[in-house]
Amino acid sequence: MKTTKLLLAAALAGLALNAYAHKPWLLPSSSLVDAKDAWVTVDAAISEGLFDIDHQPLKLDAVVVTGPDGAKVDLQNASTGRLRSTFDVKMSKPGTYKIALVQQSVMGSYKLNGEMKRFRGSEESLAKDVPADAQEVKLTRTASRLETFVSATETDTAVFKPTGVGLELVPVTHPNDLRAGEKATWRFLLDGKPAANQAFSLIPGGVKYRGTLGEVRHTTDAKGEITFTLPAANMYLVSASWPAAAAPVPGQPPQMPPRRATYGATVEVLPQ
Repeated sequence: MKTTKLLLAAALAGLALNAYAHKPWLLPSSSLVDAKDAWVTVDAAISEGLFDIDHQPLKLDAVVVTGPDGAKVDLQNASTGRLRSTFDVKMSKPGTYKIALVQQSVMGSYKLNGEMKRFRGSEESLAKDVPADAQEVKLTRTASRLETFVSATETDTAVFKPTGVGLELVPVTHPNDLRAGEKATWRFLLDGKPAANQAFSLIPGGVKYRGTLGEVRHTTDAKGEITFTLPAANMYLVSASWPAAAAPVPGQPPQMPPRRATYGATVEVLPQ
């Protein structure tokens, strides 16, 4: 269990660092359900190929579903297999639901008795992860957010109220109302403030059938906003991280910032 949580933390922390690395994702069966008895099924996994079931399941312990009225919604029929987890969400009220996995983690290194050691864990485990007599302690705290949105019958924006922690997407154009070739406007926040010049990418699923990644990259303006033309219809992973990776210094290991924030969300772009 501990090993799995560490792998998940690593995947979440590195969500936007490498488009080819293992990525965690939440994939709903549909983003918009127009039915009297509205349900959606969600797959959850960490995979090398985006939305491919090829590596390991995403643990569901910390997944939270929030309804349009702000109330928490229970996961139904939750199951974790060898390569993926899956669960159902009953959308008993019309409106938009947020399905999210939000985590805080700490990683770093220290020297003990002349030997360099590395660790990754939580804020709560920091005291036992790093001995009191450790030297040259270097820490990086990461706030990660992984989410997707589904709507029953109609869309609303109540679930997009920002928490003020880490990177967040506060869309002007609703993520359940995206159509290929049309314009969309999104706003990114960092700790509740506009995330100016924030880079993000949209990665479409189905890379193993295309042979190319097909990643689309964008950057917000000084207000943390961007208006862009939506790509071809597909399921996409929105991926962003802050701060931007520092340029490597020859002969030195990569420098980690004292704090990082990552964001990932699955959105569906429908045909026109």
